[in-house]
Amino acid sequence: MRRLISTTALLSLAACATTPTRPAAPAVSLPVLELSPATFGETVSLAQHLSFAHDADPEGLRSLEALLEIDTSALRLAGFMLGRRVFTMQWDGTVLTEQRDPHVPAQLQSRQVLRDVQLVYWPAEALRSALPPGWTLEESPGRRALLETGREWVTVQYDGEPRHAGRAELLNHAEHYRLTIESRPADE
Repeated sequence: MRRLISTTALLSLAACATTPTRPAAPAVSLPVLELSPATFGETVSLAQHLSFAHDADPEGLRSLEALLEIDTSALRLAGFMLGRRVFTMQWDGTVLTEQRDPHVPAQLQSRQVLRDVQLVYWPAEALRSALPPGWTLEESPGRRALLETGREWVTVQYDGEPRHAGRAELLNHAEHYRLTIESRPADE
């Protein structure tokens, strides 16, 4: 029975990352972000509840629990479903490593996860320095947006300060999904 529940949970995760029927491809290729963990500028350890919805997913909202740690040497992220670890990733500024349950779909890409974490949490100046020509990052209180030649492709809304306190919502117009992150210190 426990194996059935775990398999069902993994299939739910797979549905999050299934190839959408509409639209078939991203509207634009978003920049790759591979900033050093040291550029984050502080140390955090967060317990998170992640909710994900893809425009083409008829099942709607999916969710999982995660632990995120960032310090000067590494970013570490572990994802859990029904109390079972289904993936881990670590970024040291040079090498991205991951471990994943065999049932986690290939569509769940660690580089995309790294990009989203950095878009949501990294300081704006560090992000701006990593963007290719034609791309800009705008930031105002409680909001940031990633633009290409003036068009918004990703927006992030924050409920708290600092950015990693409370709720953040990333809306990816290019890849057609919404990610909501509810964070609290991991030691609470």
